[in-house]
Amino acid sequence: MRAAISLVIALGVTGCIQQILVDGQIKSTRRAADAVDTIADYELAHSAAQAGLAQFEGMHVLSPKNPDALFLLAKNWAGYAFAFIDDERERAADDGEDALQEYHQQRALRAYNRSILHGNELLAQRVGGFDAASKTPTKLATWLRRFDDRADAAALLWTGYAYLLRADLMKSSGTPVAIGATSQLYIGVQMIERSTQLDPGHANASGLIALATYHARPMVDPRELEHSRELFEEALARTQRKNLLAQVNYARSYACSTGNKQLYERLLGEVLGATDPDPHQGLTNAIAKRRAGRYLLSIHTQECGLE
Repeated sequence: MRAAISLVIALGVTGCIQQILVDGQIKSTRRAADAVDTIADYELAHSAAQAGLAQFEGMHVLSPKNPDALFLLAKNWAGYAFAFIDDERERAADDGEDALQEYHQQRALRAYNRSILHGNELLAQRVGGFDAASKTPTKLATWLRRFDDRADAAALLWTGYAYLLRADLMKSSGTPVAIGATSQLYIGVQMIERSTQLDPGHANASGLIALATYHARPMVDPRELEHSRELFEEALARTQRKNLLAQVNYARSYACSTGNKQLYERLLGEVLGATDPDPHQGLTNAIAKRRAGRYLLSIHTQECGLE
């Protein structure tokens, strides 16, 4: 009997030790994951991001409730879709390859869905009741006020980012699924708003840039466009113009919506002329340069109504 009890205890202790080791590895991985952001080689960063996602999913299986694993998955699925899949989708669209464009669009949507899945689970560990709160903007705003720690800004940002980009990607489709996702746009907007209230400079002002882009969507009230301009200028000031995606989004949203060709070309030219403004943002700025060059092509200036 004593031997049986000892075996059970031993197995329990071994299980605890294994869990501690797994959780420790995940925590270390989260701290080290930002190293990818310093890689200015786009193709190398692409490969690293793919490998990282597979690793993070494996860690999640080993420790399903681990908040660091959930965060890595929420952030990196959204970032991977934006940085790499959407780039391939845009290039396919430019080349007139409709089937390939649709293929990459579906890949991006699946990635945003996974980001939202993991992000919502992470947020639920902090504050429960999301399903009921998300029914209306008013209820959601009340729910979001319960996130009152600056550390909450990160999870809110990346989960909201996935909601926002998913809705934007699906807005051109008239399918019931697309309409449902687009109707959840306010979830992404309000999550990012709360994130910027808690920490406006988080992730090199990514939340401010996302909100500024949202408020510059076509056919909005002029007062909303002015709010977009103010947010972009705040983001540029906070980042000392070193997060080049701020300039790219400024051009592609605000300058397009206002028909300001001079501003459009100046912002994108600034991006192409920049020389490693911040080595800690090597990947972000490589993406910005890649897109700035493409957006100066006539197919995109015509799309903006600037020709």
